[in-house]
Amino acid sequence: MSTPRPTRTEYDAVVRQILEHNRRYYVDNDPSISDFEYDHLLKRLEEMEAAHPDLAADYSPTQTVGAAPVSAFEKVVREVPMLSLDNTYSAEELRVFDDRVRRGLGDPANPGDPAAGPGYVVELKVDGIGIELTYDQGRLVRGATRGDGRTGEDITTNVRTIRTLPGLLTRPVDLVVRGEIYMERAGLAAVNADRAAAGDEPFKNPRNATGGTLKLLDPRVVARRPLRIVLYEVVTPWADSHREMLSELAELGLPVSDHVEGHETLDGVLEACARWDTGRGTLPFDVDGLVIKVDDFAQRERLGATSKYPRWAIAYKFAAEQAATRLRDLVGQVGRTGKVTPVAILDEVFLSGTTVARASVHNWDEVAKKDLHLGDRVMVQKSGEIIPQIVGVDLSARPADASRVEAPAVCPVCDTPLERLAGEVALRCPNRLGCAAQLKAALKFFGHRDAMDIDHLGTDAVDQLVDRELVRDVADLFHLQIEDLLGLEGYKEKKARNLVDGIAQSKERASLERLVSGLGIPLVGGVAARAIAGRFADLTALLAADPDALEQDLEAIDGVGKKIAASVAAYLRSEPRRQVLAKLVALGVNPAPEAPADPSLRPLSGRTFVITGTLSRPRPEYKKIVEGAGGKVTGTVSAKTSYLLAGQGGGSKRNKAEKLGVPIIDEATLERLLQGDVQPDTDQGDLFD
Repeated sequence: MSTPRPTRTEYDAVVRQILEHNRRYYVDNDPSISDFEYDHLLKRLEEMEAAHPDLAADYSPTQTVGAAPVSAFEKVVREVPMLSLDNTYSAEELRVFDDRVRRGLGDPANPGDPAAGPGYVVELKVDGIGIELTYDQGRLVRGATRGDGRTGEDITTNVRTIRTLPGLLTRPVDLVVRGEIYMERAGLAAVNADRAAAGDEPFKNPRNATGGTLKLLDPRVVARRPLRIVLYEVVTPWADSHREMLSELAELGLPVSDHVEGHETLDGVLEACARWDTGRGTLPFDVDGLVIKVDDFAQRERLGATSKYPRWAIAYKFAAEQAATRLRDLVGQVGRTGKVTPVAILDEVFLSGTTVARASVHNWDEVAKKDLHLGDRVMVQKSGEIIPQIVGVDLSARPADASRVEAPAVCPVCDTPLERLAGEVALRCPNRLGCAAQLKAALKFFGHRDAMDIDHLGTDAVDQLVDRELVRDVADLFHLQIEDLLGLEGYKEKKARNLVDGIAQSKERASLERLVSGLGIPLVGGVAARAIAGRFADLTALLAADPDALEQDLEAIDGVGKKIAASVAAYLRSEPRRQVLAKLVALGVNPAPEAPADPSLRPLSGRTFVITGTLSRPRPEYKKIVEGAGGKVTGTVSAKTSYLLAGQGGGSKRNKAEKLGVPIIDEATLERLLQGDVQPDTDQGDLFD
């Protein structure tokens, strides 16, 4: 006799039971049933899905074992960027932050009058990997990495394997929530034990292990790693305060931190900082500081954000740990631009969760200033708990035969005499196109995911390609065939094909801005690359441009300016570099800019706005509207500002706009601009007809 087919309601009831038990076990550490009972319940669900595959849902707890591997992670462009946090390291800097918040919340008619104290929330700054989750009607539909803040990668298949994260919420809500994926120290120890048994290199710390795990293309492997997640911010909250919103998240079944404190005064915040600075070692996971946030969402709205940081939050970083060790050697490391940086080789020492054997000393002037000698006993700390640096020398422990470290006269890689440009501290190797170290760094930069995004072009591949003279410039990458790679150490048919395919795919999906960014033109980052690419149909057109005329043209572009324009022109005047660009074109690498949107749908293209005063909608909402219509929003009124969108108040920004003759518009006029009823180049008088 066959078992009756379960209804969707019956199936979902079992799913919800298991999700609730997962939460109790993995999040609350308070299981309410035995392992035997849990296994029986999970087996029942698996039998349902096996007998009726059409019932199996992507939010099922069975998905935590991992789905089929993916070939690549798709890019995700988010509407609301994931901003970074400004850092502070002392009580005095926190007082400055508090004063800035109070003044920002003060009476707009009397800016010098600080507000009565805001309420603050203090949270642990978990040392993990940032993530944004999207739920549609209570179902997890996407997990995206932070990336550059605006663009991340879709790692949904990996996120679904995290047992502490429900694929189905307790209510059918739409939600975009952000948090941190991390690994506890005990979890790292277990992972490294498995890796050691398999002969693999151990991960250096929990964050390193988490990041490496999330990059894996096989979710089944990810599922075997003990990843955890904590959520701390909703993009569009519906509660009145942060603490209320966290309670809402917990009721939806989402994992939030147990260590969230509310404080009505800065003194309470400072006490929490002092307490956690000494008490963080009791936690089972790594934290690198605390996050202090204004609790009230309406106050956050009034405070707003800069282009990089929210004004209503700040990170308090714990004092860096230090350790003493012995300086064994100091060598020059050649970077992509030819800069030769001193790197200290140390006796291994354990510091802030990792084993340190190398450290930075900034530059050769700093080496002389510290009077470093080989054999010195030195103090090492991690800058921002990431990059080890030598911060001091114990002169009393200096060996009698210690020899002073001198700056090199020639490049340690190609023996070219080093140069120091006027006004620079750094020593540089001028052999830009002939130095193997510079070429290796340039190839890695060119293949980075923010540039040409070449899959499988790792450090090992780059080193061998250069050392065996298979690649002499970035264009040579597109010459490579599978047969060329089979002679490299560790490269068989599959690995060679993966790299060749990765290069071919990067060529197909390339844009001119990505290519320009990847060329490593001095001073040219992503913003300038987009501005430059927007002036040309393709790489051929850029190569055909007259460098002198181009320099004058680029100077006038917002986001470029005089120094960057001069750098681009100098790059294009270099005959060896022009030969590389011409070789790229000949090999079919001739990308166009990313396709622009229909101009009729972007009526504010090329116009810059500043928003001030009290409006009928929150300022971030208007910022989103303006940017969606092709406009740009900045925080400061200048002669380049096209319009000041002003509500009640506005104070100094309104006064400055009037002084500079910048048109001041209201919400109704902005609406007319958006509808195309008012031409963007009309004068101020016409706007108010």
